[in-house]
Amino acid sequence: MDNFKAYRIHERDGKITAGFETLSVDDLTAGEVVVKVRYSGINYKDALAATGKGKILRKYPLNGGIDLAGEVAESADARFAAGDGVLVVSAGLSETIDGGYAEFARLPADCVMKLPVGMSAFDAMAIGTAGYTAGLAIVRMEDNGQRPDLGPVLVSGASGGVGSIAVDMLAGSGYEVTALTGKPAARDFLGELGASDFVDRNTLEAGGRPLEKALWGGAVDNVGGAVLAWLTRTVRPYGNIASIGLAGGHKLETTVMPFILRGVSLLGVNCGLMPAEMAGRTWKRLAGDLKIRNLDKIVTRTIDFAELPEAFDGYLAGTVTGRTVVKIS
Repeated sequence: MDNFKAYRIHERDGKITAGFETLSVDDLTAGEVVVKVRYSGINYKDALAATGKGKILRKYPLNGGIDLAGEVAESADARFAAGDGVLVVSAGLSETIDGGYAEFARLPADCVMKLPVGMSAFDAMAIGTAGYTAGLAIVRMEDNGQRPDLGPVLVSGASGGVGSIAVDMLAGSGYEVTALTGKPAARDFLGELGASDFVDRNTLEAGGRPLEKALWGGAVDNVGGAVLAWLTRTVRPYGNIASIGLAGGHKLETTVMPFILRGVSLLGVNCGLMPAEMAGRTWKRLAGDLKIRNLDKIVTRTIDFAELPEAFDGYLAGTVTGRTVVKIS
């Protein structure tokens, strides 16, 4: 197999550096399956890793990119054959395993999944870790009794990758969706995805009582901190809150009142730790009843591999709306 191009992250003298390098398969972390990478994506986590703004990698050096899709080039595992369309998300890529920002990836077979029927490699990375996380949130909520008739579902951080996909999928599944965002300019975009109402995070009056007026049938929260605390106080009886992110802070200051008086459920979503059964069920639904209706609106840009280094700053500045797909090869 010829040498190939990779975007590699190093730590030298306590400083993070990243750039394009030429590698061979033998330079990659160990695994049974070699994948010809066609597409990857950009997530906030990718921007933190590549710029050193966050401690994401647990070993160095590694190729960046926490997800990928392509086809099997060779496999020592009987579950996969050359030419199989596959995807990998949230399996330690760009943490302990070389990631998707490379023309080839060598991966443990247990973290590789065949593309669902009807889903292309491009679509898989348009969905990516963000869409998979949003799908898991909905699956977890519905497994715990979430239904459209419980009332509107609020999505915080709604203009981001996870949030925008959650808005689309919830609206497509019959839920009334309220979008909480600090970007007023994103309202038209979110309305096109299916949001029917909006809350401005910049003017949110959270109150301070243990229980506030019950407003939401459930919530998908990408923010954490004070917003998540407010949601615990304002979700209706037996509604679910899927906790995904902590852009607004990692501390949660609330009381037990919402849980013991209203029966509210707080569901953690870590897409890297989900059982294989739930992962497979979620991807099947992402290709079926949870299929994103407005993927062309959510994927706001597709960039070539060479453009990758210039794309991270917008994520760190919070100016990116929707998803970016990276065409690797």
